[in-house]
Amino acid sequence: MEKTNEGAQTKVMEFILLDFPRSHYIQMFIFIIFLVMYTLTVLGNVVIIILVISNQRNVAIIMVVTANQRLHTPMYFFLSNLSFLEIWYTTACVPKTLVTILGWNRTISFIGCIMQMYFVFALGCTEYFLLSVMAYDRYLAICYPLQYTTIMNFHFSSMLAASSWLCGFIIFSIPAYLISRLTFCGPNVINHFYCNIDSWIILACSSTYNVEMSAFVIAIFVILGSCTITLLSYIYIISTILHISSAKGQQKAFSTCSSHLAVVIIWYGSTIFLFVKPSKSTSLEMTKLVNILNTILTPFLNPFIYTLRNKEVKEAFRHSLNWSG
Repeated sequence: MEKTNEGAQTKVMEFILLDFPRSHYIQMFIFIIFLVMYTLTVLGNVVIIILVISNQRNVAIIMVVTANQRLHTPMYFFLSNLSFLEIWYTTACVPKTLVTILGWNRTISFIGCIMQMYFVFALGCTEYFLLSVMAYDRYLAICYPLQYTTIMNFHFSSMLAASSWLCGFIIFSIPAYLISRLTFCGPNVINHFYCNIDSWIILACSSTYNVEMSAFVIAIFVILGSCTITLLSYIYIISTILHISSAKGQQKAFSTCSSHLAVVIIWYGSTIFLFVKPSKSTSLEMTKLVNILNTILTPFLNPFIYTLRNKEVKEAFRHSLNWSG
């Protein structure tokens, strides 16, 4: 605690995170599940990044033989960006959650809470932008195949990826700054496994109106904006696929975007649950449960979705195993 100018009032400088109030055995089970999922998330996404980078650079001694050039496309450049993002997105909260579940250190400083919240939500905003960019990339590849390589060149794809990262980190700096100006006088227990906005600002003893409005406006802009781009892209994609005469051609066209579509459905599905809450009394508990889907389950599933549902990634991985054997 730190005394304020009012003398009697104190300012909270440290907070306590809650995990999942269950028996010791259930908590240990949750810990093991989270640890395994986090480890596989990092390893899976690292493998995808290595596959893409090594293929683009024709480095056979790393993971992929030089004969396989199919990962040298903007689609896989964006995928490597997404995989890199997922590693840091889940790392921003899961390691601290694991420590909290074990009961070793449930506390987090005010600065630490702001930093954790900022990186989780900034990376989350970046993921929305990247998913919409990937949808636009698939739109160009399927609807304009002849002009695709000309339009989606290295410079343009790099600019789209860099803009996604830049916008994601800049746009969330506004609510992060506003939260840093809030006063917390107690209690200091955050009903969440990381510093989530909803669960944290409810503890503030100063007005949170500006924070709530800025977060709401940003959520509308980011979610609706990226959702609109993604939805329009897939409307044109589906329309183009339906006009393909051969069933084999339709299947091949759909296979190029099926992995991305699966990830989009999972990501936006969890977002809908976060913003459509049944009541104020249950919203925080519901947010905690659904955030598991966002921060742990979705990053865990993404590398498997892209590996199992993508022929080029599977073949590149198979080549790497054959070479290593």
